[in-house]
Amino acid sequence: MKLPPKSNLTDKKYSKIKKLIEDLGVNLDDIEEKFIAGGGRGGQKINKSTSTVQLKHIPTGTIIKYQKHRERAMNRVLALRELLEKLNPDSKKAKKIEKIRKQKQRRKRRAIDEKEDLV
Repeated sequence: MKLPPKSNLTDKKYSKIKKLIEDLGVNLDDIEEKFIAGGGRGGQKINKSTSTVQLKHIPTGTIIKYQKHRERAMNRVLALRELLEKLNPDSKKAKKIEKIRKQKQRRKRRAIDEKEDLV
């Protein structure tokens, strides 16, 4: 995968994406990129065009699908940003995912304990 063009992003946000790539040491060749047909609201245009971007980071198996805009170029850049945020262990998104995972484990343990108490 090559670095997508800047599209409508500001220089500051685009340079932040480049810096994040360097800081994380992510090799863009390890990212597989697919364009798939969109879905949902937006009429006939969004359902026929392949503006949805799917990125897969091969070493970790992380997959991101992004379809916020009608432009493919804009979706490419924002999907890459989202993937990098997910790969960054210090990002807010990664911390939130970890917090939710722990909550689910706690709920599962409580449900098992309550089941045992009923028996």
